[in-house]
Amino acid sequence: MTVPSAANSRLRETPVSLLLCFTIVLVIMNTMMFNLALPGISAEFGLSPSTASWIVTGYSIIFAISSITYSRLSDFVPIRRLYLIALLSLGGASILGMFSNSFALLLITRLLQASGAGAIPSLGIVLVTRYIPLSRRGRAMAAILSAASLGLGLGPVAGGSIVQYLGWHFLFVITGLTLLLIPMFLILIPKETPVRGSFDAIGAVLLGVGTTGLLLFLTSRSVLALLAGLLALALFTLRIRKAAQPFLMPALFGDRPYMALSAIGVFSYMISFGFLFLAPQMLARVFGLTPLISGLLLFPGALLAMLVSNRVGRIIDKYGNAMLLRFVPWLLLAATVLLALTAAHSYYWIAALYILVSVSFTALSSSVSNELSRQLPAERIGSGMGLFQLLQFFSGAFAVALSGSALVWQKTLPLPSAFDNIIWGLAGIAFLTICSSLVYMGYSGKRKSPAGSDSTNASLAAIDHG
Repeated sequence: MTVPSAANSRLRETPVSLLLCFTIVLVIMNTMMFNLALPGISAEFGLSPSTASWIVTGYSIIFAISSITYSRLSDFVPIRRLYLIALLSLGGASILGMFSNSFALLLITRLLQASGAGAIPSLGIVLVTRYIPLSRRGRAMAAILSAASLGLGLGPVAGGSIVQYLGWHFLFVITGLTLLLIPMFLILIPKETPVRGSFDAIGAVLLGVGTTGLLLFLTSRSVLALLAGLLALALFTLRIRKAAQPFLMPALFGDRPYMALSAIGVFSYMISFGFLFLAPQMLARVFGLTPLISGLLLFPGALLAMLVSNRVGRIIDKYGNAMLLRFVPWLLLAATVLLALTAAHSYYWIAALYILVSVSFTALSSSVSNELSRQLPAERIGSGMGLFQLLQFFSGAFAVALSGSALVWQKTLPLPSAFDNIIWGLAGIAFLTICSSLVYMGYSGKRKSPAGSDSTNASLAAIDHG
């Protein structure tokens, strides 16, 4: 692993946290803003919902690959250098996006944006795990999730306002601001000494091709895409078993407590991301609301989640993660069932129940991320956290692609009924969240002490004391 330089082994937690949180807000806003622009972009370029969903789905795929790529690279490349590359990719693509005049160019620009954007939260978690001791890490993780929640809330409002009054091209101005943050990252991120290492680029390409093939099959029903995707995933499985430094560590897939814990975060992410794709479509197509009004209706849920996240961090630091992991999935199930029963009747129900969805998602994400950082041995933290984020973002892409395709498949049904059916599907996923929680609690109860906690604590203590 890269090691801190002697003169820069300590992290200035407050200014770095503020910088990370502000940047994450911009990145998450970038994702959410385009949800509000999809109806207008679809009309402008004559796209079906499944095709338009690739603006979000393609972004999520590259975001996911980028996330774990940068996490893996951080084992031997200084985080400071990786942030510089990521910010240049994100900001440079944003400038290009201001001049995009076709769907193809818009999609390419979004993919380039995602290649840099995926690094921001993933490197933030690596930075927190590497430099902040366990006693304060819950609050640091919650701060990152708080910033993500604020981005989720501001994204629809800012996106709705910009789309309605200026046009979707101006959405790229927001992420263009990240170029101005580069000097701050260079000043505040600790210097590290790089070490020799290797990166499995072939594995990364095979995983990207495999996932894209499966999602293309969902949106276009292309058998060729399905076969190509399955073949790529089969080759990827062989690759990670034989490569000396695989893109993903095969041992993680055999770690049942890790996979059960990750499943909680993955399923909750599917629900949150899927609903944030559906809600603007539903508000526009069923209730005829403008993008600005739609954004304002979703804003309270994200804002409250941000405010609650600070309390969640304190609960985690004081009492641990078990209570949240045990009870919050039930709240998420209740919220999605109530949405399925009421969303088609009034947009006020959508706004009110999204508060429950957003708060539940924030609490689960904070507790799962913190629990993973506690349970993983020090040598697996980078790979384990990277795989978790990869699974989350892939699941979000899958949820969006499936939701867009499901709208096309149900085109003979009244729109309210079509949306209701998809939300019932999200309720089914919420039930799987509860099942995953029960499985993990079963594994956790058999342990006398958290696996890997001693090695992790020793590593962090050494860093904390220089």
